[in-house]
Amino acid sequence: MATTLGGQLGLSLMDLDELAIALTQACDSAIAAAEDLGTPADLKLTYFATNRALVVDVDLMPTGDALPLPAGKHVTHIDPELQRLAYEMIRCFVDDFRPVIEPRTGHVRFRMVKHLAG
Repeated sequence: MATTLGGQLGLSLMDLDELAIALTQACDSAIAAAEDLGTPADLKLTYFATNRALVVDVDLMPTGDALPLPAGKHVTHIDPELQRLAYEMIRCFVDDFRPVIEPRTGHVRFRMVKHLAG
């Protein structure tokens, strides 16, 4: 969907490919965060255009209380170095990237902005 909107706004094929890579990585990071929460969550993607950019928000929204883990199951915490590398990869492909993680609620938001040429 983001690539369709980006194409309509005039993003080049290379810009669209970069946006698709960044979006895939952001969704992967959000899904990994959901696994760490141990609670059901919804992944919501929001796209909108400004007069100078395409903005994509990836939101991870917990939908329930933390569930007890089955016996023998352990929570795997995200390696901070892998998380940093994932964020740096996203930054390589978009013009602006802002991760926001709310530890109390588990809400995760990644905002990515791809500026339009011209």
